[in-house]
Amino acid sequence: MTGVRKGLAKVEVALRWDPSPAGTPANDLDLVAAVYAAADPHGSPVQLVHFASRSPDGTINLNRDSHTGQGFGFDEVMTIELHRMAPRLGRVVIGVVIQDTGAAAGGAEGRAKTFADIGGTGFRIREGHTDLAQGDFAGVPAATAATVAEFTRDSAGAWSFDLRLAGFDAGPEEFARAMGGPR
Repeated sequence: MTGVRKGLAKVEVALRWDPSPAGTPANDLDLVAAVYAAADPHGSPVQLVHFASRSPDGTINLNRDSHTGQGFGFDEVMTIELHRMAPRLGRVVIGVVIQDTGAAAGGAEGRAKTFADIGGTGFRIREGHTDLAQGDFAGVPAATAATVAEFTRDSAGAWSFDLRLAGFDAGPEEFARAMGGPR
């Protein structure tokens, strides 16, 4: 899916997954948003929103943060108010990272958990009541993190959306540095 809609204003990204089996460490997935300057859209992020935080200007909020995947429906929800972002900001990349991916997290034989190890994963991206995209992580089963979406601002100031499912073998800090680079 490329250029699904032009002129997006306020979008919601939701993430779901199944809890881990009883007696095993919790499955903890987290939404991450990296915001890039229009002048350097593939450089270092100027804002990074994750783990129950919000952007300094209040345009990106993590409204629901789950550490277990327990509950019905979507476990984490992030709201991005593109229409309120400063003109100097030109790109937002949304990703998902599996937390506690080391041996202590219950990966088989001490390896990091991957999307293949966690059941029921999925995401939904919508504006208002219109779904822009829905999907899962079946295309990146060996990854420990993945990007799912990219929002870019054109020269007229309108925001557009592209689905960008790409897997990474990275922990949270490494993923935050790499998720917005050219692929």
